[in-house]
Amino acid sequence: MPASPPPDRDTARIMVVGSGWRFLSGISYYTCRLANALGARHDVGAILMRRLLPARLYPGRKRVGQRLSELRYAEGMPVFDGIDWWGLPSLVRAVRFLRRFRPDVLVLQWWTGAVLHSYLVLCLAARLAGTRVVLEFHEVQDTGEARMRWAARYVRALIKPLLRRTDGVVVHSRFDREALQEAYALGSVPVEVALHGPFDHHAMQSSPAAENPRKNLPAARRPATPGECRLLFFGTIRPYKGLEDLISAFALLPAGYRLTVVGETWEGWTLPAELIAASPAADRIAFVNRYVTDAEVDGFFAAADLVVLPYRRSSASGPLHIAMSHGLPVVVTAVGGLVEAAERYTGTRFTEPGQPEALASAILQASALTGRRHTDPSSWEQTVAAYDRLLARLGVLPAQDTLIATSSNQTVPLLSPDLR
Repeated sequence: MPASPPPDRDTARIMVVGSGWRFLSGISYYTCRLANALGARHDVGAILMRRLLPARLYPGRKRVGQRLSELRYAEGMPVFDGIDWWGLPSLVRAVRFLRRFRPDVLVLQWWTGAVLHSYLVLCLAARLAGTRVVLEFHEVQDTGEARMRWAARYVRALIKPLLRRTDGVVVHSRFDREALQEAYALGSVPVEVALHGPFDHHAMQSSPAAENPRKNLPAARRPATPGECRLLFFGTIRPYKGLEDLISAFALLPAGYRLTVVGETWEGWTLPAELIAASPAADRIAFVNRYVTDAEVDGFFAAADLVVLPYRRSSASGPLHIAMSHGLPVVVTAVGGLVEAAERYTGTRFTEPGQPEALASAILQASALTGRRHTDPSSWEQTVAAYDRLLARLGVLPAQDTLIATSSNQTVPLLSPDLR
């Protein structure tokens, strides 16, 4: 693509593409929050991936199409909902929508190979129109897909032409940047580390557009019984989440501890449910085995004193950001991008993955952090600033000092490249 002349304006037209509401996941929330945050400064539209794959193949197939979220795109923002996995006619309509909007930048959210063929078409249409293409990675590849040889090969083969046409990359941590460096070769494509913004939207029942969710207060903290500490595990139940380690650790804790597990079982991972049923502390464990609504999410966190996230691996965690937005202390394993996400949060206690005894010890230590609200250090303003730096490097925004301020862990050339 020929070099663009220096821009004479400090805002951009941005089209964000990501998960829609029909196959609801943490990326659905993230796509909406990112678009709304960018929309506070730039002219933003959104294209949603509506039907990701045949519903029978989706782990949460029983809830596909149910409206479980109260979050909305900002009033007046043009949104195309959406693209279906079989392409026609939805993909053709999406390309027309893209052309009418005429963005300076197309931002593609990457979290699953199911969207790859659609992204290739959108990328080609954008490039033909002279639009810059940015790929935001939430992880290199979904862990469930990576275990299927045919899916892993499909992504490895077809992501290469997408990456060759990518002008910039956004990741959530230095860990993600290094993982991409090991996985792909991108030459000198610029990358920005944009820390995940807060997930403070679950109390937003009164504001459909919710441009400023911090105006909405979370549910009032429910007082605990004296001598009691209420633990919460929240999120999809999958092999890498380490819930079985928490069940084993919980049995080592004093009788004053209670545990609520809230999550939908994916990938047939029933071991945690079996361990809960067989646990000597089963009478102190509540198990809500489904995907819950936004209103329920706020209630579960309001009823908790401490959140425990014992992941075996992870690039990012929506439940971690929900916990921090509620000001709750959190015990989280020091894996992947979670260290960078939580290291500035005063309510964090890190522990080793796959070690129930160490996890139990960390829970006991973190109990001293309960009873007060901790301040969430993340913000969507920081995310927008990271995007502005990248767009300045791509020549979409003027190269002002305020836009291109860099640090060693924010703007580094990329040599080779869950939410619940």
